[in-house]
Amino acid sequence: MVSLHNYVCLLPAFALLLPFLSLSDFFLLPGVHGNVYLWPMPQVVEWGSGPAILLSRDFHFLSPENAVLDKAVVEYKELIRTERWLPIHWTEEEEEEEEETLVIVESMEALVVLESLAIVVLDLEADLQHGVDESYTIEVPESSLEVLGTGVRSAPSSLSASILAATVWGALHGLETFSQLIHRGTSPETSSELFIDHGVYIRDQPNFPHRGLLLDTARNFYPVESILRTIRAMAYNKLNVFHWHIIDSHSFPLELFKEPELAKKGAYSERQRYSHRDLKRVLEYATQHGVRIIPELDMPGHTGSWSRAYPEVVTCHDQFWLQPGAPWGLRMASEPGWPGQLNPLHPLTYKVVKNLVEEVASLFPDNFFHGGGDEVNPNCWNNSLDIQEYVLAGGNMSTLLEEFVITTHPYITGSNKTAVYWEDLLTDRDINVPPTALPKETTILQTWNNGAANTKLLTSNGYRTIVSSSDFYYLDCGHGGWVGNDSRYDEDSNDPGNLFNYPGGNGGSWCGPFKTWARIYDYDITFNLTNSEAALVIGAEVSLWSEQADATVLDSRLWPRTAALAESLWSGNKHPDGKKRYAQAIDRLNDWRFRLVSRGISAEPLQPLWCVKHPGQCNINT
Repeated sequence: MVSLHNYVCLLPAFALLLPFLSLSDFFLLPGVHGNVYLWPMPQVVEWGSGPAILLSRDFHFLSPENAVLDKAVVEYKELIRTERWLPIHWTEEEEEEEEETLVIVESMEALVVLESLAIVVLDLEADLQHGVDESYTIEVPESSLEVLGTGVRSAPSSLSASILAATVWGALHGLETFSQLIHRGTSPETSSELFIDHGVYIRDQPNFPHRGLLLDTARNFYPVESILRTIRAMAYNKLNVFHWHIIDSHSFPLELFKEPELAKKGAYSERQRYSHRDLKRVLEYATQHGVRIIPELDMPGHTGSWSRAYPEVVTCHDQFWLQPGAPWGLRMASEPGWPGQLNPLHPLTYKVVKNLVEEVASLFPDNFFHGGGDEVNPNCWNNSLDIQEYVLAGGNMSTLLEEFVITTHPYITGSNKTAVYWEDLLTDRDINVPPTALPKETTILQTWNNGAANTKLLTSNGYRTIVSSSDFYYLDCGHGGWVGNDSRYDEDSNDPGNLFNYPGGNGGSWCGPFKTWARIYDYDITFNLTNSEAALVIGAEVSLWSEQADATVLDSRLWPRTAALAESLWSGNKHPDGKKRYAQAIDRLNDWRFRLVSRGISAEPLQPLWCVKHPGQCNINT
């Protein structure tokens, strides 16, 4: 642990300033806007009442030496210099009304000036892992001015702000919040300057340690640049987990030294693969922005793409996913793609899986490793002759799955990782394993079915839980169906008995309707849990499954809806009195969406611009 005393020399003389003197009754700064929109909302924000503060044109950072922090300081110094933000709803009429009330000052040199930001980090060595302390405080002190008559006589020349963080990762969050405090002037005299409205004190930390986003890069491929941009947007929103669903039945884009044939034969093309160099670039960028990356190797289901290299270890790989005219119950897979599941009875299966787990675990430094485990299909396994013989000898599909889990779980834990699995291993009606196969000390379960009921089921059984309920957090929902030759769309008139294509129907999207920002924001992931059960919920993730998404629509699918998750997990979706704050959040989120766009994130609009410029006027309940 690094002592605060070691960095006292970095704190400038603002701590020794004279007692604060409020001048707000007779001194206002030209063109300064009165509303500051922060996202996600910090836990505690206490504004002063003094005059607005001008950022010096020589504004600079004072920070301890640290590779991550050094790069962040450079990045935020440039962002602050170039962003020059003004809230979108600030209109010309409001500017004119504000300017009529201003006191004219003699010169810009007479204003309250902020010269620097001092960053103090108590522990510079804390690793970026689950549960690391992400807390921080910000203080922009009120000023002390000597006033003579109607003008300003003098002002302190070296006023400084501070960020105090427990770790580097908290300091990154503090830098982001500090950047959001700043906006440009609006009058002709001040439009080239940057301001903070008043002195302010912020104390902040997340409610949940796991705040994530899942991206499926197997159904459609995403270039590295798109992934990096997504990680940058996550950092803006204080999200800290990128769950990389990197392979699936459709493609195997991950290049591995131990099993090179999997990507050579399983990727869509040579250009649509992730090399070790790509992984290193993504991992370094994520660490630089305080984002952990959890890799997922989904198995034993969703492994049809493995059959291109190893057909002998994949069952039903030569079958069509759903035979024409066959009922849904006889499907070989949950959706089109290479059908296939790993065969737990074939010894080569475990050699390949062990090679994959060991290499991927060595590449990704995070302590969590996702082993998949969802949607194991009995028909696909039953297509195998040796599995049929296994069943005839007294085995069943659940014992077969248990054998696979018991054998492969140590591959993950043996790499010093905590195993994360989809809840299906425990909750699937047809094929599941007993809790004894999933030790609670080394296992986390991720829920995606049945909303709050399954969260309670997992936590009441003592499992740490990640919430990704498809009823709330699946970002791909509501875009209609994507399978071809679907006659259900061939309707020219409204059939009252069939709502498929009409209001009340899902239009082919199994998890419709579309999950709006408010649906995501309002969900309480500890709903109906006891205190002990709620303590086992480590956080949540939104999920973008990519059947109908790729790099061309990535930003708009994710943002700003994922920002809604970010605030609900960081500081909550309620006011201190317990009332949901969605009515107030929409104005801040609207502005934040525009700010994300200005930062290069193509977030989709939430409302017409008129609503953004007239806060509260588009509410349905007033």
